[in-house]
Amino acid sequence: MPEAGQSGRGERSAATRAEAIEDRYRWVALANTTAAVFMSQLDGSIVIIALPAIFRGIHLDPLAAGNISYLLWMILGYRLVQAVLVVSVGRLGDMFGRVRIYNAGFAVFTVASVLLSFDPLDGGRGAQWLIGWRMLQAVGGSMLQANSAAILTDAFPRDRRGFALGINQVAGLSGQFIGLVAGGVLATLDWRAVFWVNVPVGVFGTVWAYRKLRDTGERHRSRIDWWGNLTFAVGLGAVLIAITAGIQPYRHHAMAWTSPTVDGLLVAGVALLAAFITIEARVAAPLIQLGLFRIRAFAAGNIAGFAVSIARGGMQFMLIIWLQGIWLPLHGYNYSDTPFWAGIFLLPLTAGFIVSGPVAGTLSDRFGARGMATAGMVVFGGSFVGMSLLPVDFPYWAFALLIAANGIGGGMFAAPNTSSIMSSVPASQRGAASGIRATFQNSGTALSIGAFFSLMIVGLAGALPRTLSSGLEHEGVAHGIAHQVGTLPPVSSLFAALLGVNPIRHLLAPSGALSKLPSANRQVLTGREFFPHLISRPFHHGLVVVFAFATALAVLAALASLSRGRRLVHPPGVEQSPESPVMS
Repeated sequence: MPEAGQSGRGERSAATRAEAIEDRYRWVALANTTAAVFMSQLDGSIVIIALPAIFRGIHLDPLAAGNISYLLWMILGYRLVQAVLVVSVGRLGDMFGRVRIYNAGFAVFTVASVLLSFDPLDGGRGAQWLIGWRMLQAVGGSMLQANSAAILTDAFPRDRRGFALGINQVAGLSGQFIGLVAGGVLATLDWRAVFWVNVPVGVFGTVWAYRKLRDTGERHRSRIDWWGNLTFAVGLGAVLIAITAGIQPYRHHAMAWTSPTVDGLLVAGVALLAAFITIEARVAAPLIQLGLFRIRAFAAGNIAGFAVSIARGGMQFMLIIWLQGIWLPLHGYNYSDTPFWAGIFLLPLTAGFIVSGPVAGTLSDRFGARGMATAGMVVFGGSFVGMSLLPVDFPYWAFALLIAANGIGGGMFAAPNTSSIMSSVPASQRGAASGIRATFQNSGTALSIGAFFSLMIVGLAGALPRTLSSGLEHEGVAHGIAHQVGTLPPVSSLFAALLGVNPIRHLLAPSGALSKLPSANRQVLTGREFFPHLISRPFHHGLVVVFAFATALAVLAALASLSRGRRLVHPPGVEQSPESPVMS
């Protein structure tokens, strides 16, 4: 009897030690993947505020004719590559090991960061160097992003999964906005520091991941779906490139939506995506298991996440332009200083994410995702309604409360939605599911730029030409020059404000009109108040349009969240088809 008792105590002690080891591993996995996702998302936005310093560093005027494409690809190239690749590398994680693909992603990301920081070229070639290596960096970021959520889902039990994914997701979303501040701070030191900052984190994270992470999920070797990968990557890439190119001027049009190139890319992209769906329904080992979309929680969660990504990504740019082009100059900030201060004044948005995300993830573990995610979208949508009611020259406390509410709503949604998606699929499909989720998120962010800029340009195109021409003539600019400047595409003014450049100085520079004006008129035109007062009414009209669109997207996301059904989970160790989920 004593021997039996001692044997029982020994077994319990061994089980306790094993559980302690597993618990330590979970925290290691959480810390490492959270650092990786934060770094990956931060790098998607860190260059936005640092763009003026970067282009000065490589001696290139991004607003000159023919150089706008460099500007757009610096902003969007990273997101486009991530959107296209995350499904493929997530599927590779299911086949060859999620940790293996994740570790390789850390190494690729770090090598690309080193190469970015040593750009030896100037002008257009210098921009091409940066764009090319940022795309390689995005490949590494895709490998990290696609597999991090799957690694955490493998490591954490169901009753703690929402908390872990909440920390991970909020870190990623916060990275997008912290990148704005970090870019401003680092660019004041040296533009290369924007890329150097990744190197020590990347080296440490790579070594740490190789030493400590292990594959605990199911691995299923199968053939690579080459035709599925090709049609998906080229099709989605063509659509996203077309939408990005669509906001550029074309001949005498404010935008390029009538361009044969843009229309051809859209048609070809949609046709290839249709072919991709046909291929996936027929091949034995598809890139995407279309049956996953028969799971209500999976389909509803991805629809909601896609809508939120469109709303959030476009909002980021509109808020930056609002601050840099109007509010900050009116409050005494020089245009050259506005990129940095825009990041500072957007901090309440980040704080809202950071505070609400982990709390929402923990609560969703206990009460399910549907209520928390839906409530988050109500708060998220309400903040857009509030922002559309603000005057252009707003009291900052009201603006801060509304963007904080936006962050809180987004945080309430992100963790429960991700936990719901990842828990709804079979264990063997978690890498692919994480990739699909990330694709919807990254595609939404890329699409949002085209959608929001197009809506804003439409809103500006009606009133801005007449307002700009009359304002310039009032300050002594010749009628012909004023009319010519007034008919320039509004995107020129928006990009100038985004780069912290005085739009009036930029618009009048080619004609040399400023040098012919009296000193008093020059000071008015290039001062901090002329352009903000001039554009306030047209810009507010555009803001109402884009925020109404964002509100509609929030409503769509709320309805999708509400329709996700009861909590749905696949038990660990039980292999099921996507058509046979388990309700709990």
